[in-house]
Amino acid sequence: MADTNPIKQFEIHPILPMEVNGIDLSFTNSSYFMAVAVLGVTALMWLATTKRALVPSRGQSVAEMLYEFVAGMIRSTAGTEGLRFFPFVFTLFMFILTVNMLGMMHYFPAPGMHGFTVTSHIIVTFALSMLVMAIVVGYGVWKNGFKFLKLFVPSGVPLPLYIIVTPIEVISFLSRPLSLSVRLFANMLAGHILLKVFASFIVMMGTAGVLGFLGATLPLFMVVALTALEFLVAFLQAYVFAILTCIYLNDALHPGH
Repeated sequence: MADTNPIKQFEIHPILPMEVNGIDLSFTNSSYFMAVAVLGVTALMWLATTKRALVPSRGQSVAEMLYEFVAGMIRSTAGTEGLRFFPFVFTLFMFILTVNMLGMMHYFPAPGMHGFTVTSHIIVTFALSMLVMAIVVGYGVWKNGFKFLKLFVPSGVPLPLYIIVTPIEVISFLSRPLSLSVRLFANMLAGHILLKVFASFIVMMGTAGVLGFLGATLPLFMVVALTALEFLVAFLQAYVFAILTCIYLNDALHPGH
């Protein structure tokens, strides 16, 4: 009988158990899918750019389209100066997009391996968001020095209001990594749970005879519709994470409002 537990799909299992000085360093299914995503993106970009031509191949067209998409995103939010962060933003966008799409493959083409959504774990999304904020703060301080603090003192505000505005700006800045990570984590987690719940309805109603079999058509249609929606969400969440990263990097480049 199929497992109908909607939470089981998020369990982390060791593939290669390893322990060093009491610390668990096992290679898990989460590690596996992150490695597959990195190797997949690397292979795509390498194969697409190895034999560049004036008339691009399909692979080269995809690579150029992704390049222009991310470059346009950076230019529109952080200006031309923000293109110095293109390698970072492009890598971040492609990694999140790929692991999100891999999470949609329930039966992964590997022996004994089922689909796993890496971004459904907040530890992963929080680590990515902290990496973003570390670069924002590090580069902002390195480039602007104490002028980076102008981020918390908006220009054009009457002096007495700084008592209220500055704490709000500080709290808003400190909450960025949390909001950035929770947005991605919550959307991926909720969507996959919803898919699993409706899929379990199909199984349960399908075993209830002819009437149950007919009744299972409704959750079946819902699963098909939700699957299409989840593919859209997988892309949109990668896009939202990347564009918010660009906005935060713009603060590092131009801290004054």
